[in-house]
Amino acid sequence: MREKGTPYAELGLSESSLSDEQLIDAMMEHPILINRPLVVTPLGVRLCRPSEVVLDILPAQQKGSFMKEDGQQVVDSEGRSLV
Repeated sequence: MREKGTPYAELGLSESSLSDEQLIDAMMEHPILINRPLVVTPLGVRLCRPSEVVLDILPAQQKGSFMKEDGQQVVDSEGRSLV
């Protein structure tokens, strides 16, 4: 759950007494609380932060280059991992 830049603190969501259902209700009411991106593949669902984590759940190997949003290259043009 995202804390920074969200109503997390003002909603008191750090309270350990809150149930999962209450936390989910808060995320439904305030979607900005949800960490993103969530990626769904046949191999599972992951919160893909950092973005290269998505490579772990792709059903096939990455076939081309892959760069993070900050410009860091993670996979080269031939599909080889650089990290």
